[in-house]
Order: sequence, then C-alpha cells, then structure tokens
Amino acid sequence: MNVDNLYRFLFQHKNVRGELVQLSSSLDQMLLHHDYPLPVKQLLAELVAATSLLTATLKFEGDIALQIQGDGPVKFAAVNGTNAQQFRGVVRMQAEISGTSFRELIGEGYLLVTITPQQGERYQGIIPLSGDSLTSTLEAYFAQSEQLPTRLYLYTDFHSEQCRAAGFMLQVLPVDQQKAKADFDELVNLADTLTQDEMINLEAEQLLYRLFHQEEVELFTPQTVSFVCGCSREKCSSAIVSLGKDIINEHIAEGKLDISCEYCNSTYHFDSADLTTLLQQL
Repeated sequence: MNVDNLYRFLFQHKNVRGELVQLSSSLDQMLLHHDYPLPVKQLLAELVAATSLLTATLKFEGDIALQIQGDGPVKFAAVNGTNAQQFRGVVRMQAEISGTSFRELIGEGYLLVTITPQQGERYQGIIPLSGDSLTSTLEAYFAQSEQLPTRLYLYTDFHSEQCRAAGFMLQVLPVDQQKAKADFDELVNLADTLTQDEMINLEAEQLLYRLFHQEEVELFTPQTVSFVCGCSREKCSSAIVSLGKDIINEHIAEGKLDISCEYCNSTYHFDSADLTTLLQQL
C-alpha cells in the first residue's frame, strides 16, 4: 500500500482525540541518497512519523523540529516538519553501529523540541531521554509541556521493497478532566492491541473500526505527507554572498566552490565565473 497521509479523528462520546500517520514513498525519497545502516533508517523513520503527529497538533502556521542528541553511535538525529506536513531529516554518526535498540544507538542524551510559528515567539523544550524508546520520551514531553495524557505508537517496516512507517496517537481533550482520563484509559487499552502489521497495512477506516467499532469515530479528510528538502541553488548563492569578499576571492583563486546539502545530498557547483558574479553583489 503506497500511502503518505496524516489522519485526524475524534470520538463523538469520548473526550479524546487521535491521529494516524502512514508513510512510504516520502521515506524512500528522504533516504534515497543516504547510506545509513538499517537501525539508523528505522530510527529516522520513527522520528519522521513522530514529527508528523506533533505538527498535526499545531493550531497555527509554522514548523516543529525534533532533535535527538546523545553520546552513542548516533550523535545527532533531526527532523523538521511543517504544518503543511512537509518534512526533511538527517542523522550524524560518530561511531560504528553495533546495536539496534534506541539506547544502543543514542546512549544518554536528550530530545529538543523547537516550535516556530510564522507569527509569534519560538518555543523550545528539552526532555532527557527516558526508557528505551522514542515513544516514552515523547510521552514525557507531552506530560511536561502540555500536561495532557498522551499515548504514542511508532512502527517501521524495512523488510519489503519499500520503506514504510506508521504512527498513532491518542490524547485527552482539555475538557472535563475526570471523564477525559477515564475515556483515555479505556481507549488506550484497546489501542494497546495494535500490531505493526495493522498499523502499516490497514486503511485508516479499517484500522479505526477494528479498534473502536463500538465507538462513533469522526475521521477527517487526510493530509498528504511529503519529503521536501528546501535546498536550492538560490539559497546556496545567498549563503556564499554572506561569506564576504575575502572568502569568495579565495575560492575564485581555487577555481570552484561546491556546496552539498546534508538533507538530500544534492551538490551545487559554483565555478570561478559564478563566484565572480556573486562577488559583484557585494
């Protein structure tokens, strides 16, 4: 199933909201020019699914960046996502991968969540890594920042021809907290029966019916999720101009300047004539 959609849903008689994201081709595009080890691909795919779920909670235009920093083989993993469900991600390693679990990859560290609205002040939250999964750390983030009970489920499948991942979230609504907590506990007990195969392979309607067939669930129109790097020759040109005359002249003497994007591995070539043209802008 080739899907890259984010679904939002509400329970008509429960004070709980939910989200489901299913990803495939967008992950392929993100990983196409990277030679990450399999456990790193799985970690990055989980981070993309989590970022998609978090950006769907935004009530404004803007973006969210999730960054994991640790002292393990994976030094840094980051995904940027927008309210338009466009994302890009990257991983930096500092040692050979020897394990497959979250802690074996990251070691000790923290999760940095940066929310940047197009209008208004930026918010940052730092959460120490907890447990042996990304989900446990993100659930701690919701408990700390929004003080709303939240349950997350993240799954990946890299054994088929296509990279696939899925994320599922339940969160209480900030109304009638006593009822919301009881509703949440009831629905989480059902959601805990979710399997990787169901999350990744079932259509959204089938999945929700299988879990919550005794509930009235309102499923909203899905939002397409896509990999969008955002790099361009124009942006690279602006970056070169910002380097100043001395550095540009050094590269003119060398005959070229190449700039590579760490997100998509595209390389932009600037020869001496290109650099001379940019120098004239100063």
